[in-house]
Amino acid sequence: MALITRTAGALHRRPRLRLTLLLTAPLLWLAVLYLGSLSVLFVSAFWTTNSFTSEVVKVWSTDNFHELFTVPVFRQVILRSIGVALAVTALCAVIAFPLAFYTARVAKPKWRPLLVVAILTPLWASYLVKVYAWRLILSEGGLADWMLKPFGLGGPGYGLTAAVLTLTYLWLPYMILPIHTALEQLPANLLDASADLGAKGWRTFRSVVLPMVLPSVAAGSVFTFSLSLGDYITVQIVGGKTQLIGNLVYSNIELNLPMAAALGTVPVVVIVLYLLAMRRTGALSSL
Repeated sequence: MALITRTAGALHRRPRLRLTLLLTAPLLWLAVLYLGSLSVLFVSAFWTTNSFTSEVVKVWSTDNFHELFTVPVFRQVILRSIGVALAVTALCAVIAFPLAFYTARVAKPKWRPLLVVAILTPLWASYLVKVYAWRLILSEGGLADWMLKPFGLGGPGYGLTAAVLTLTYLWLPYMILPIHTALEQLPANLLDASADLGAKGWRTFRSVVLPMVLPSVAAGSVFTFSLSLGDYITVQIVGGKTQLIGNLVYSNIELNLPMAAALGTVPVVVIVLYLLAMRRTGALSSL
């Protein structure tokens, strides 16, 4: 007991030592498991594969990265993956803003917590259950076809559009929540002052609301962009013949591990560049 008391007193007098001890375990976890695995991924991307035995040859080479940027299929898949991530992010922002504005500024205060819970509820459901539900919705003769049939239209079926729609549904709450928080903290007197100065609704939105909420939109986009860029299960289930980076990584793990590692570095580099771009908007301080 005396030893425990002395130790507690020593830690109380040395806040830096206390902080170091608290952070040691998570920092070791980050350094060894996360950064270590990324380092192994990056190093193995420079290895090659024996074309006859398919065994990994640990010889330094840049052939894998040369193929990534010279083989048309790889270039198309990389650009398509980035395009899908950007499309999902844009759709999430367009859908999330009016929903967040309603939950934060229009709905009665007593209903706002319940609406936030309703937004979070889909996150509690299984990822695969939600994706397979969308597979049923988008299937031939499914709910999408039934709803569009009176207008002489049909559902998109399985393909790139289906993948974008499903990913938008999956990651939409990650965009709504930061925008909701920013709108909730927006001072009401700013909106009143804008109206008193003669600004109409669109001018108030463009000159007052949007500049203050834009960092939160960018913060939400960090989640929607990164999660969409690395996803491959959704594309396998509802994407039809569509191929994204994740699908190529999965298909090359057994056949050509170094090429799979090289493909895996592409999302990492793209996301790092995206984070650096978002940092300039102040989005990272909103996370």
